[in-house]
Amino acid sequence: MEKRFHGSCHCGAVAFEAVGDLDAGTSRCNCSYCRKTRSWGFRVKPESLKVTRGEDRLTAYAFSEGRPDHCFCSKCGVHLFGRGYVPELGGNFVSLQIGCIDDASVEELVAAPVMWCDGLNDNWWNPPEEIRHL
Repeated sequence: MEKRFHGSCHCGAVAFEAVGDLDAGTSRCNCSYCRKTRSWGFRVKPESLKVTRGEDRLTAYAFSEGRPDHCFCSKCGVHLFGRGYVPELGGNFVSLQIGCIDDASVEELVAAPVMWCDGLNDNWWNPPEEIRHL
């Protein structure tokens, strides 16, 4: 079920809201970036994301051309969401970081399905052989 979520970085300089459905699934990846940041996200429609505070504090990082921008707070460094374009995902997307959602209950997070992606081997639509370390 779709719900309006509110989120923020650690220091509170950046805040956002977006409409999404945790029941539709979340994703975890083993690529070099996601592994280091222990990324866990869920997709929302780009038009539903609204930065409500600190747009000027956002900094973006893309580790190579054509990869999504990873947006984080320039003050505390917390990764808030990613933005990108992947045709297989329907084009433009935003992926909110689960850890930044302030009003999702523990029960909602535990119940959210997880899709594992083997980004390390550019085998995105299949799970990696090992996920326990992620």
